[in-house]
Amino acid sequence: MTNRVPVILDVDTGIDDGLALLLAAATPGVELVAVTCVAGNVPARQVADNTRAVLELAGRPDVPVALGRETPLRKRLETAEETHGPRGLGYAELPAATRPLDLRPAAELIVQVARDRPGEVTLVTLGPLTNLAIALEREPRLPVLLAGWTLMGGAYGVPGNTTPTAEWNVYVDPDAAQAAFAAWGAAASRATSRLEASVPLPLAMGLDVTERARFLPEHLRRLAVLAGASPPDAEALSREPTTAIGTVAESPVLRFVADALRFYFEFHAAADGFYGAALHDPFAVAATLDRSLVRTKALFVEVETGSGPASAMTVADWRGLTKRPPNLEVAVDGDADVFLRILIERLARLAADGAGVAR
Repeated sequence: MTNRVPVILDVDTGIDDGLALLLAAATPGVELVAVTCVAGNVPARQVADNTRAVLELAGRPDVPVALGRETPLRKRLETAEETHGPRGLGYAELPAATRPLDLRPAAELIVQVARDRPGEVTLVTLGPLTNLAIALEREPRLPVLLAGWTLMGGAYGVPGNTTPTAEWNVYVDPDAAQAAFAAWGAAASRATSRLEASVPLPLAMGLDVTERARFLPEHLRRLAVLAGASPPDAEALSREPTTAIGTVAESPVLRFVADALRFYFEFHAAADGFYGAALHDPFAVAATLDRSLVRTKALFVEVETGSGPASAMTVADWRGLTKRPPNLEVAVDGDADVFLRILIERLARLAADGAGVAR
């Protein structure tokens, strides 16, 4: 994770988006070009508030943050406060951001950056794909203009986490996901048929891999120790329920991480039977920066946009029965242990460096 990588993050900040923002801010070599906001875990305007507050916590108030689409392309918006808390950050409380939103709509910002820096910037989408679908309508050459695209979304060979067949980000806006998958597939096919420069297939970080990255209270304790918290205070994070006290509570970053994750831990305990959290979005960011963390398979994938029990299902052609060329590089295996170690080290360094202290 040492090469210079310019990225745009498209988020629906939630808890794991918040940790992904901290990871990006804490990783040497990452140029955080902009962050765009979409409705998903919480409404889009709350996403924008959360995102700017987390960036200021990380010491990055300079990063432009743009508000995007507030509703899916066709569906009624559904949000997930039961998973992420009433404002999306669990039990965490952050000061209101001081920097205003960028005046450009999210899709416009994505297109402008891609046109201004062709072949340089990687887009990482951590929420529903509504902003990307709109950006593709405005600039169909986006797959060629971007250096790459990573998405956290889909369930390609495993059950869904929202319905028996659908993952949350795709479920919120299946029409946008289908449009984006089709656009990249078409661009890759055109490049091949015309013998032009290849278009890299998107890296799809679905539940197949991201649910393996289980962050537990013991990981939280290790993070606090590395950040310089006293052992007794760090030990309180390893118990159920976790508790931020003393030197942990005095560190803005540690306090945020502990308070946000406590809500997530409680949700997973009730819904999935373990006191911990699957860190989907940070894993997607880490794999973007270090592809050795995952093993992939090129597949053709369509999204079911109709109603019924398979609505929003990511239908992957594992056997090649459709004879359609691949449109995604689907992550099928990942080194969750290495990812978690990287995450803990990066966030501990951010906390130890005093991010979030009044500047």
